[in-house]
Amino acid sequence: MAAANGQITSYSDYQEVFVKLRELPNYADLKRKVDDVVKNSSWWDLYGVDWMITLCGFACLPVGWLLLRSYNPILFLLGMFIVGCVHALLANKCGHLVVHNAMCVSKKWGVFWRIFFGELCGSFSDEMGMEIHVKIHHPHTNIIGLGDSSSWRAPFLPCYIYMFLAPLALPALTPFISLVLLWGRWLKILRWLPVMTAGLVINAYILVHVSGFTWTGALWCMCVSRAVLAIPYIHVNIFQHIGLPMYDRKHRPKRIYQMSTGVLNLSRNLILDYCFGHSLISCHVEHHLFNRLSDNMCLKIKPLVKQFLKDNGLPYQEADYMERVNFFVSKYDDLMVKLPPVIHFVGIQ
Repeated sequence: MAAANGQITSYSDYQEVFVKLRELPNYADLKRKVDDVVKNSSWWDLYGVDWMITLCGFACLPVGWLLLRSYNPILFLLGMFIVGCVHALLANKCGHLVVHNAMCVSKKWGVFWRIFFGELCGSFSDEMGMEIHVKIHHPHTNIIGLGDSSSWRAPFLPCYIYMFLAPLALPALTPFISLVLLWGRWLKILRWLPVMTAGLVINAYILVHVSGFTWTGALWCMCVSRAVLAIPYIHVNIFQHIGLPMYDRKHRPKRIYQMSTGVLNLSRNLILDYCFGHSLISCHVEHHLFNRLSDNMCLKIKPLVKQFLKDNGLPYQEADYMERVNFFVSKYDDLMVKLPPVIHFVGIQ
């Protein structure tokens, strides 16, 4: 069964949930509180902190490239780790923020940065990022057949292969996944393909002429460095939604209830917080409620959101990273192979 406050205690809980609608808080009340915080925040809080982290990442790249020249295995691996972490920062943290227009005010610059971080750095189509993530996943979070994270399931793979081995192939597969998703949209392919190719060629050129690789070695280096954080990347994308309540689209809850029950925050982690961003790790609930805020602003409003949800009897779901690893390993068949149970949200006046 589920706990009285709505916290889910096991994946098979809830087939039908009855909620008194008049007792649910209004999302507008929380939004007003958050808007006040945003209004009284400086540009540095709104955007500056995240741009400073991004610039620090760019500054670390030459160090990583030079370390990759070393014959010392420890220094070489350190260089691979640095380059891999910076790639994750640019492609995942920045790529995620810009798709939500959360790194600048200007819409024109927003389009430029989406193409730069998403396609040039990350090799993934900006068009598909907008369509799958912004237009489907966010408004329809955990709604069966829409934003239920089913695209992350691979039921034909055994648990340990999926959790700890298959993610390593993701960097090499990313361009092909984009191509498959864009197939038939020829004009969009013609726009994305040159940008993605240019990003790979520029990266390889630097590895050849700065790090001393052959062209073949540079391609292998790109695949390996981009796989440095590929395992936690897959984990983050499944840990924070799968295993939580999934709702039938005809019986979907009010937005604030949907997000408080269907989204989970992971505990703070120095590497993941800065390579993936707070909005993907420790402030995912806040991000789903206010997806146009930067990582730093999500962290700033976190105490306010947490207190508001708890004061109004709604769950604020948090878990440790290793706790979720153990949970998914022990319940892999229920979570990643079998179809999830559908929860009917019944609102009583």
